Amino acid sequence: MKEVASYISKAEAFRAGSSSPVAVLEEYLATIEAREPAVKAFKAMAVERARKEAAASQARWRAGAPLSPIDGMPFGIKDILETADMPTGQGSPLWEGFETRRDCASVQALREAGALILGKTTTTEFASRPQFADTTNPHDPTRTPGGSSSGSCAAVGAGFVPLALGTQVVGSTLRPSSYCGVIGYKPSIGGFNRGGSYDYLSHSCTGLIGAALEDIWATAKALVERTGGDPGYSGVTGPAELAAARQPKTLLFLETDGWERATPGARAAFEAACAKLKAEGCEIITGKENDRITAMDAAIKDIAKLSDVILGWEGRWPLNGYARIDSGKLHPLALERIERNKSLTLDDYKAALETRSALRERYAAMIENADAVVTLAATGAAPKGLDSTGDPGFNIPASVLGVPALSLPLLEDEGLPLGLQLIGKVNEDAGLFAHGGWIIENFG
Repeated sequence: MKEVASYISKAEAFRAGSSSPVAVLEEYLATIEAREPAVKAFKAMAVERARKEAAASQARWRAGAPLSPIDGMPFGIKDILETADMPTGQGSPLWEGFETRRDCASVQALREAGALILGKTTTTEFASRPQFADTTNPHDPTRTPGGSSSGSCAAVGAGFVPLALGTQVVGSTLRPSSYCGVIGYKPSIGGFNRGGSYDYLSHSCTGLIGAALEDIWATAKALVERTGGDPGYSGVTGPAELAAARQPKTLLFLETDGWERATPGARAAFEAACAKLKAEGCEIITGKENDRITAMDAAIKDIAKLSDVILGWEGRWPLNGYARIDSGKLHPLALERIERNKSLTLDDYKAALETRSALRERYAAMIENADAVVTLAATGAAPKGLDSTGDPGFNIPASVLGVPALSLPLLEDEGLPLGLQLIGKVNEDAGLFAHGGWIIENFG
């Protein structure tokens, strides 16, 4: 992993006046000017407002009164999340230019923390699987950046912003982070308040994408301290500052249904990473040594189908209503999804929820005496072309199980980024960051 200086690490320079949020913003804007015509990560930008707010942030830092550690940090915001000063189009012609005139909870928290909302980043239609935006992978413009947090991951990967907001209901933060060579963080269920997010389904979440763990954790705390978690949830818990790196003693390997489709290069990279972890003293337990792991892998073999039933039922609103407004502005795959979900019944949904609850209990029992699960974050390098956002097989379990996960840009396939995925225990996000930090340090 290439060493990336975090935004947080600039605090002393900001206080001393040897650097400033204004100077940092201009560096990012220069990179955007040079590369955005090829990457196409942004749907809209608020540059002049960001410049004014960077100047105000600079004054606060020099007065010794920043609003938070992320005061002045530029952000990209997935275009599925409301912003008061820019449209929220949801990647759909139906909502092109639509303005709600309010910030979603996470953007409100960012503004209260002094962060700069630089622009809205592209998403697939309604944050679903097909890719309609023309955003390209920052490492190879002939390949997908992944999705549905396409622009957020591409923007961080291209060096346009140090951090961006995404969302995930299946694999929309973790997989594109893998493809774009950045860190992706999916929190525990209910971790961030999703008010004003149009990715609202029952195992959805707001995700964070960044170049440095320190920045991501500081942002997580800034969000929770100001707008909390989802209603009924306390939100991500843990210390104010990133926990010290801590070596994981025991890691479990789950194949998921992604392993059988992983490329030879991805498998080789993962196996080499596991060998290195073992050499450093980490025990990695597979299904060959533990029946609970074997049983868990068997139980999640069809987890994509389970997820489709839950999301299919929950997604009837608002998708069916959109079709009544103007079906001609929906992608054919969205219309196919509407037709397919007509056969679902309330009993189907109830049964799926019961199965999900049982899987969560089974997972908690399996991981009780281990530190985390380790696996790939994607089946290989980003696929060529822009028609698909890639295979989410490795990401669905963390979403359905409601547990935290990190995609760490430590591996390669075809000479391109590939993420090593850590999946943790529900509401123990801080510990997962500590283990992720240790792994980054020892793979640097």
